[in-house]
This record gives sequence, structure tokens and C-alpha cells, in this order.
Amino acid sequence: MEYEMKDSGISWLGDIPEQWNIVRIQYVLKERNEKNLPIKSSNILSLTAKQGVIPYDEKEGGGNKPKEDLSAYKLAYPNDIVMNSMNILSGSVGISKYYGCVSPVYYMLNPIDSENDVRFFNYIFQTIEFQKSLYGLGNGILIKESSNGKLNTIRLRIPMEKFGKQMIPVASIEEQKEIADFLDNNCSKIDKLISDINKQIDVLEQYKRSTITEVVTKGLNSNAEMKDSGIEYIGYIPNNWLLKRLKYVLSERNERSKSGSEELLSVSQYKGVIYSSELKQRTMQAESLVGYKKVYKNDLVFNKLNPGLARFGASEYNGITSPDFAVYTVRKICNARYLQYLLKTDKYVTQFKAIGAGVGDGFSRLYTPQLYEFYVAIPPVNELNEIIEKIDFIEKKIDNIIDNKNKQINTLENYKKSLIFEYVTGKKRVI
Repeated sequence: MEYEMKDSGISWLGDIPEQWNIVRIQYVLKERNEKNLPIKSSNILSLTAKQGVIPYDEKEGGGNKPKEDLSAYKLAYPNDIVMNSMNILSGSVGISKYYGCVSPVYYMLNPIDSENDVRFFNYIFQTIEFQKSLYGLGNGILIKESSNGKLNTIRLRIPMEKFGKQMIPVASIEEQKEIADFLDNNCSKIDKLISDINKQIDVLEQYKRSTITEVVTKGLNSNAEMKDSGIEYIGYIPNNWLLKRLKYVLSERNERSKSGSEELLSVSQYKGVIYSSELKQRTMQAESLVGYKKVYKNDLVFNKLNPGLARFGASEYNGITSPDFAVYTVRKICNARYLQYLLKTDKYVTQFKAIGAGVGDGFSRLYTPQLYEFYVAIPPVNELNEIIEKIDFIEKKIDNIIDNKNKQINTLENYKKSLIFEYVTGKKRVI
């Protein structure tokens, strides 16, 4: 049996079932604002759009270092909806399974009427349509919509008094449970498929890295005679390869822009040198780019901050980049693209992590004089060119497979979002 529908009067919501209500959030959910003072929990929780609410130690990719003084934190309880007031627009909302303490910028919400199903409201907050409806409620630096419709934000805080006044649909308690059970079941199946595909992608990425590492450190001839380089992080190399310190391979370029009008470039950990506009999350740009370092095609660009990330890139463009980056010309005996791959291999990364000089702010930097002391093994020019061709072939082949798998993930994620929206707004009914 289909619902009789009515106009909600809310543009993002559209029609809803006749028997459903439209209610302000503040009338169905209350904020838990319990301070961790005196200290009641030292179990620090974190929240990400991808992982939901998790213990901080399980957070992927690191993040801001937790405060040592936990008395400034708030408490979260199991079944609380936890949201990051700075990133609600990017889907940083989830239900906690844990009792613990969270950043003071987080909000905790739970139903005023305990009979209401907290999962139903959490699913509403997961919809892109609801997230987009919040645009303009907070003070933000950057809001960017990606190709899949997701809003990426940096430091956009939505005050609770504004958030609480937003209107949402509310089904009967029985329907809330039916919808939440249905979505739990179906979303978990979709998430399992996505997880399986991500594991396949990880295997492909690992295979690509290991194959490229083998090629740039051992060459293409598996029967080549080898010799001990005498350098622990290099090991054995083909007999006809040269061993050189980087100071004899690189020359630092320190040309500066006089106008700041050139294309701004950055270095991505995985994509190398790219236009800064392509970064998923852009940091604030300086008012003037005068004095930024010039970059020319075939230069090697290195982000000195956190050298363990090995953000080296061979530039395909002319442009400018941050004064905090190092820009190098590469002498004819070598090739910037070869060095881009070689200096990202695990043994070099381990060395970079060990030697990076701490600067007292939780970060480390690798400066040119230190980088120059590293040795590299360089094949003859003809083999060097063949190695680059081989890498191009490997990357193109594997990246095409990965692209197709990412398209599958995107299709599944869009289906999941559509499923959630249709059921929490009553456009489809659980049978």
C-alpha cells in the first residue's frame, strides 16, 4: 500500500507521507553537553565521515593531536549522535558505540522521547540533501562540491542554536524502527561490497608500488650482474649503474616570481605535481604570490614538511609553488621522473623519517643540504628511458583497473545515499 503524500513546504525534502510530521530538530533531539570535569573518561573518541565514531587510535590518516588536558573535553555515551560542528556539511556525523570523551567542538544529541529511534535521525543527517540545506548557517573558509555531490569543507562551524531550528521529517515510532532496521540491513550489505572493492584496490596499489620499486632499484634485466653498493638503503645494484650523491645530480632552483601571476602548483603524495586547484581540500591561499618559487617543466619539486610522506614530483608544467617547497633542476645523467619514483621507495622513506629535523611544532623537515647527502643509483641513459616507459605502462594498466573499481564504488555510494534519502523522507515504504 502506498502512502498518501503531502507537500512538506521544505525545498530539500519535497513530499512526505500525510501522517508524518515536520518538526524542528530541537523539539525531538536534545544536546548532551556534559564536561569531562572531573575526569570521568580518558577514552578519546574521534569522528570521521568515512569511519564514524571510533577510538582515536583507530583513526585513519592521523589528524590533529589530542589535547593533553582532557578536562576540556565533552563526554559521549553509546547511542549518542555525535557531530563535528565544524564539518557537519561534509557528513561528519555518526552514532557512538562507545563511552568516552570527545573534542569540545563536537555536539552530542539524543532523543528527548526515549521511544524515538536515534538511528532514524542519524540517517536523516547522513543525506546530502539535508547537509546541503545547512549551507549558509555557519562561518566557513571553504566549501567545495566534489564530482559525486559530496560537500568538502574546511572549518565551517554551525552553532547549535541555528542547527536546532532546522526542520526534519518525523515518522511514527514504529515506522522509525522499521526504516532504521531496513537501512541498517541494506547499508551494511552495500558497505561490505565497497569494503571488498577497496581491498582489491589496495592489493593493486601494493602490486604497482612493488613492481615500480623493483624496476627503479634493480632495472629491467633480471640476469644483470650485480654489485654491492655499500649503502644500506640501496643494497645491490646492476654492475653498470652509477652511484652518485644527490648533490651531484640535483641543483636547487631559487627563482622567485615577481608578479605572482603564474599558475600555482602543489605536490600531491600520490599524483605528483598538480595544479593547486585540483587539491581535494585546499588550505588558505596567501593574498599575494609574489616571491613564490618558480617551477619549470622537468623540475623535481619536493614538499620538505613531513619528509616521511615523500612528496616528490616531476613537474609537467611551468608555474610557481610555495616558498616552503624545494625546487630542483636535474642534471642530464638522470631524470626527474625516475627520481620521483626512486625517492618514494620504502627504504628512502625510512631514511627520510629518521633524518628529518624536528622544528618543535610536531612536524619535521628535510632540508636541501641533508637531501644532498643521500646516494642514488643511476642506470645508463638508454635503460633509464626504458624504465620510465615501463613504469608508464604499469601505471596506465593498473590505474585503468583502479579507475573502474572506483566507479563501482561511486555507483554503490550513490545508490546507498539515494536509498537512505528515499526511505527517511517516506518516498519509499518498507514492505
